[in-house]
Amino acid sequence: MRGAFFDSPRVSVFLQKGLCIMATKTVQRSHVNTRKIAMTAILAAAASVLMFISFKLPFMPSFISLDFSELPALLASFTLGPMSGVAVCFVKNLINLTQSMTGGVGELSNFIIGSAFVLPAGLIYRRHRTIGGAAVGSLLGAVLMAVLGLLSNYFIVYPIYTNIMSMDAILGMYRAINPAIENLWQALVVFNLPFTFCKGLISAVVTLLIYRKLEPVINGRAI
Repeated sequence: MRGAFFDSPRVSVFLQKGLCIMATKTVQRSHVNTRKIAMTAILAAAASVLMFISFKLPFMPSFISLDFSELPALLASFTLGPMSGVAVCFVKNLINLTQSMTGGVGELSNFIIGSAFVLPAGLIYRRHRTIGGAAVGSLLGAVLMAVLGLLSNYFIVYPIYTNIMSMDAILGMYRAINPAIENLWQALVVFNLPFTFCKGLISAVVTLLIYRKLEPVINGRAI
């Protein structure tokens, strides 16, 4: 009885169509995942290059520099998903580690604050795929980036950095710019907090200006 059922022409055609649909969806999903990995790698490479192109600022200590490597990470978070943005942050710091002048401490800090920036921005944009959602996500990401940067620098990054440079030397570089600085927390609040927030805002503004045009290219929908 069971053999007769499966030998029915209609059932056979139905099963064949079902298998074809499943196979097609599997191939499409595989293609999407492969492209997502490839584009994440490309954006990570772009972020790595931008991280090497950094600028010293006269109003910041010399061991702090400005770069725009979060821009490709934020773009990846919007177009490919928040975890792709975090992956870009990880890869660019891993590559930059080979040329580190801070014993890896700067890269650790950059990964922490970069992830704090792109992850919430991508999560919010995933639920609200509008320019407003992208703007709100970027703003929240910039705020979290600055706040988490403050806390991670105070409790994790700078204590590790004292293995390379003494705390007196670190504070001395801040006091050379602002003699009123008395301790590390004050230095981070006065210098690092607004610097990190503004850095996030710059990356957010540039990304918001270009991501609509680049999103079809990144996701393979451009003609």
